[in-house]
Amino acid sequence: MARPLRIQYPGAVYHVACRGNDRKNIFRSDDDRRVFLQMLSRSLDIYSVSLYAYVLMDNHFHVLVETPLGNLSEFMRHFNITYTGYFNRRYNRVGHLYQGRYKSILVEKDAYLSVLSRYIHLNPVRVEAIQNYDDERKIAYLYRYPWSSLPVYLNNNKREEMTDCSVVLGYFGGATPKGRAAYRKQLLADIAEELEIKNEIFSQSVIGRKAFLEWVKANYFAGDEKREQPAAKKIKCYQKKETILALIAEETGKDLDTIKSEKGTLRRLAMDLLFRYGGLRGPEIGALFGVGYSAVSQERKRLRESKHKNKSIEKLRRKLEDELSTMKI
Repeated sequence: MARPLRIQYPGAVYHVACRGNDRKNIFRSDDDRRVFLQMLSRSLDIYSVSLYAYVLMDNHFHVLVETPLGNLSEFMRHFNITYTGYFNRRYNRVGHLYQGRYKSILVEKDAYLSVLSRYIHLNPVRVEAIQNYDDERKIAYLYRYPWSSLPVYLNNNKREEMTDCSVVLGYFGGATPKGRAAYRKQLLADIAEELEIKNEIFSQSVIGRKAFLEWVKANYFAGDEKREQPAAKKIKCYQKKETILALIAEETGKDLDTIKSEKGTLRRLAMDLLFRYGGLRGPEIGALFGVGYSAVSQERKRLRESKHKNKSIEKLRRKLEDELSTMKI
């Protein structure tokens, strides 16, 4: 069977799933699930990826994400390697944790974001042990299930920084009691109708309306469709390093030489922006700042760990990210 295309471009939305090797569990305890979510949050932050929904099952997981930088492969590689490393160390094992590479479906956002969020949230009631429950018992079980983003959607008092429920709830009237009630009502209807998406997926890799599918086919399926096209016409999505450094200088009055000499939080922020928005790797950033690539990794880690502690640098980070996200490439 031909491998589905990996289609990447800035702003692309994906339904991603990973299953344990030989269908074995990838979570053996709630501690594993908590560590998984911590690592997911960190990877989302590092690669500037937005998370709309997720669910953790015993032997697989689903996430619904948007990639403003068109970097799904980099994000998933970092995240899966990080969690696999944790799992192997904890259980004294070696080798692959997941069954092959992750599966990703490119999603037409406006038409299918809501559908995919509900499909993901309904996973806990698709397991065989729950199939014989009536609809009321299924929805009650679903509301009690702790390892998904559904509580953020249904409970106005539930907060989870990494999950953005506002976009999907916007289709139901907003992140308000009324909008949340409408989403809950739709879930009930989905359970009764046994919501399914398999028949709507094109070529194992895309879900959307006709116009969206035609656009994808025209841009990514030209030529031999039987083989995966590596980095199929991937759109360049990174800013030039000079652009990033000039923007930092404009906002702070400090050029690269000054930032290098002062070290501290601003230097960490500059390194992080060059990595996430400039596409530079550790050795390239290290050469720019006169340090080793491992020092770059440590500096970026310190920045993440100090997030929200320094209000002025956090305000600057948000402003710079907003500017870089809206600039033309």
